[in-house]
Amino acid sequence: MTDSLNKKPIHKTVTKKTWRKPVLIVTFVLINIIVIAATAIAEFGNSENAAELSEVRLRWWFLLPAALCFFFALTAEIHKYIMMMREMSSKESFDYKKSVKVARRTVLLGKYYDNITPAAVGGQPFQIYYMRKNSGLPNGASTAIPIFGMISGQIGFMIIATACFLVGSFTINNAPLIATACFGLLFYGFWPVVVMIATFLPKATTELIVLFVKLLAKIKIVKDQKKTIEKIGVEVGEYAKSIKLILKKKGLFAKTILLSVVFNSLVAAIPFFVLTAFGGDVDFLPCFVTTVAVTSAVYFVPTPGNSGAAEGTFFMVFSALSTGYIFWAMLVWRFFSYYIYIIMGPIIYYFMHREKKLEQKNATKKA
Repeated sequence: MTDSLNKKPIHKTVTKKTWRKPVLIVTFVLINIIVIAATAIAEFGNSENAAELSEVRLRWWFLLPAALCFFFALTAEIHKYIMMMREMSSKESFDYKKSVKVARRTVLLGKYYDNITPAAVGGQPFQIYYMRKNSGLPNGASTAIPIFGMISGQIGFMIIATACFLVGSFTINNAPLIATACFGLLFYGFWPVVVMIATFLPKATTELIVLFVKLLAKIKIVKDQKKTIEKIGVEVGEYAKSIKLILKKKGLFAKTILLSVVFNSLVAAIPFFVLTAFGGDVDFLPCFVTTVAVTSAVYFVPTPGNSGAAEGTFFMVFSALSTGYIFWAMLVWRFFSYYIYIIMGPIIYYFMHREKKLEQKNATKKA
């Protein structure tokens, strides 16, 4: 009697676990399909003036350099994370093969969450969570690397934008765009300043966070106030120490900024090749400067992937094309700048799920 009673709950638990994962995976994939479909309809639903696809004369070979720009930009970003992970690890513990996989997934899943959350707020929290679980580095380093990756990216863009506005602004005759772009740069500079304050004034940062925790405790969101505050004190200290270590490492800061400049430059070059592929007669420098200005101008728009504002403002870049071709050119550009990251997210999750199942299977065999 006792054995039979004990078996039923176990069977129910196993059944629940067996059904829960497939349901979550299907739900996750459906959410991504809905996000892509909703964004595409919002951005490109009004396509009455679009030329028939069969009528489009495409110089497809110009899409190859566009794809290469995307590939090498992503490679530069991934290498930036590998470089930081190597510097934060001891020579004995650093595993290059593992670091490549962790860096690649950290970057791609960070971009995925940036593009599905309003104002791109989801990328860094998830990157920190993923690195803490998978990098093998201390929590402070796992927190510092994604945040430093973000601020170095923003500093890299600010360098390019400043150069464009000082040297290349004469190539575009649009004062409101330049003014809005300069305003957008203030938003780019906000987080680097906040991170530096948190790094060099850790006590003040901890006190501010503690006040916030106490407020959350009063409204019953934080349960164990004392334990949470103690944990925050330790982690802020580890984080500040890790950021300082990155800054002190000989040449590391300069290398991360350089790779960020490469990443942002290659991404800003993609519209030129897309335009040329669809028959646009444009010069590289005006197209590049306009792309950088528009990217800066839409940064503060709090929508996933800047959708809505990005298409409206990027129309300036693609207006060199005939009306019928603008739709298709912008669709290709949005694929490289937005949709591809949303597509990659579920693919990476699929491989992560498959690896976990394989590990569990191997562990069961050994047992």
